[in-house]
Amino acid sequence: MYEIAPETAADLWEVEALYDTCFAPGRTALSSYRLREGVPPVAGLSLVARDDLGILAGAIRFWPVRVGGKDVLLLGPVAVHPTRQGEGLAALLIVTSLEQAVPLGWHRVMLVGDAPYYGRFGFARLDDVVMPPPTNPDRVLGRALVDGAWEGVTGEVMRVR
Repeated sequence: MYEIAPETAADLWEVEALYDTCFAPGRTALSSYRLREGVPPVAGLSLVARDDLGILAGAIRFWPVRVGGKDVLLLGPVAVHPTRQGEGLAALLIVTSLEQAVPLGWHRVMLVGDAPYYGRFGFARLDDVVMPPPTNPDRVLGRALVDGAWEGVTGEVMRVR
């Protein structure tokens, strides 16, 4: 059993250590990180999962970006400690956070990831949304949280300043 709670400032270094454990050393060189630099994660949607001993098992973050002048959530990273993988914790974090997004005023979300994995959460390729290079366009995925939210939203993903 896990307790899901909003990430706080006290969680920062523990979450960063989890991301270092789960991802390659060059993770911060990815183009999505250029969109995140100097921008705080979205409060209330960036979540941590702790077990009954209070040990961090997983985390998910969201960042504000803009596409075609519209506000968009950028999901990622989501990580689960290697000893906890296969328990459905990443799915729980994704579903829980997306359920909380609409009441906070968000209408659309995007990510860079594997379509077969994220497709089960309603994500599909965004043909007219361009991430900074060298992102593979096949991995740029989005989901409308409100019907029609991606209609007419096209262009480059821009950093919120």
